[in-house]
Amino acid sequence: MHVVLDDHLVAELDRRVGPRRRSAFIGELIRRGLEDEQRWDDIEAALGTLAGSVHDWDRDPAGWVRSQRHAGAQRAG
Repeated sequence: MHVVLDDHLVAELDRRVGPRRRSAFIGELIRRGLEDEQRWDDIEAALGTLAGSVHDWDRDPAGWVRSQRHAGAQRAG
């Protein structure tokens, strides 16, 4: 693999992690980025999967929230 970075990025990278830690740092950032991308893929795949479900809050979300706030002495609101 060959990666080209601007000189100012390499200088900042060296300042933050040192020239001997470049690969580990870049590898960690790529791992995190790929995990984020996978999370978004999972979220997008799940969109709409609850269609047709019935929830207590469907007809009146604001009323449901009010009822939850006053449901017990420990609740705020």
